[in-house]
Amino acid sequence: MLLNNRLLTAAFSVLLFTSYAQQDKLVTHFMFDKMSINPGKTGIDMYNGFCATTIYRNQWDKVNGAPNSAVLNLEGNLSRFFPGGVGVNFYHDAIGFSRQNTVLLNYSYPVQIGRIGVLGVGVGLGIMNYGMDPVWVPPTTPNDPSLPTGFAATAFDANFGLYFQAKNYYAGFSTTHLSESDLAADPTNLALSFQTARHYYLMGGYIFKDAFGTGNNIDAQMLVRTDLIKFSVDFNARYMMDLGGNPAYGGLTFRTSDAVALMAGYSPIPNFHVGYSYDININKLASISRGSHEMMVKYCYFLPPPPKTKARHPRWL
Repeated sequence: MLLNNRLLTAAFSVLLFTSYAQQDKLVTHFMFDKMSINPGKTGIDMYNGFCATTIYRNQWDKVNGAPNSAVLNLEGNLSRFFPGGVGVNFYHDAIGFSRQNTVLLNYSYPVQIGRIGVLGVGVGLGIMNYGMDPVWVPPTTPNDPSLPTGFAATAFDANFGLYFQAKNYYAGFSTTHLSESDLAADPTNLALSFQTARHYYLMGGYIFKDAFGTGNNIDAQMLVRTDLIKFSVDFNARYMMDLGGNPAYGGLTFRTSDAVALMAGYSPIPNFHVGYSYDININKLASISRGSHEMMVKYCYFLPPPPKTKARHPRWL
């Protein structure tokens, strides 16, 4: 087992170093992380509200060098002051010897589509930092020139998205890493570089009201992701219910060729949500991984409505 873990660590690092593309982060709670992959969602369906969401994912537990990810999304709807929503997204990913940090500032402009819903047209602009700090233990020679050395670089990053929100459903299309920036510590040494790959996302969801005649709802979601090399789809369904008057849910997610996940969430107080998911691997890692753990925390604050002012003629005072 220890040997397998070391081999996986080396494989993660070498593959990430020598490739020109890397899959974006993968989270099971994608329904709480729409803004980071689709800036068109920023501030939509949260009138005069501000939300903070954080997600931590420990992927392939007990596998040395496996991905560990953290996401922080801050977004708000500022339609009381000017049209649109603004948000900040921070993402950290550690895989093997590599580290990736991304910060994006998002803006979404809402377009009312009759009485059907709202279309958010969004863009995210920011920077990505990528670095490696490998510590190799060559089997024969103290220094092996074929193994990569450490480096770090920062470059421009940009996302674009369209997000449509109706009463009981939503749909969105987006693309990340539009610039496909080349992160290189030394432009003359392409061996020490990392090039981002453009990714494409298609998302959608529908709320089935009064499911099974119980008075509760089923919230169904789908997320398609691809970099035109690899392709995966998440199908998710959550049963929304009340526990002692507080919202809660239990759900199931299926990710093609990867995992089946169990989900549960609860709102102990208004506008505060916590969630947990456990992914069970169904690929070749199932024999050595103990699954993936994910925690989600979200809190929203809504501005009070502006006071209503009334004007009266002095004669009637």
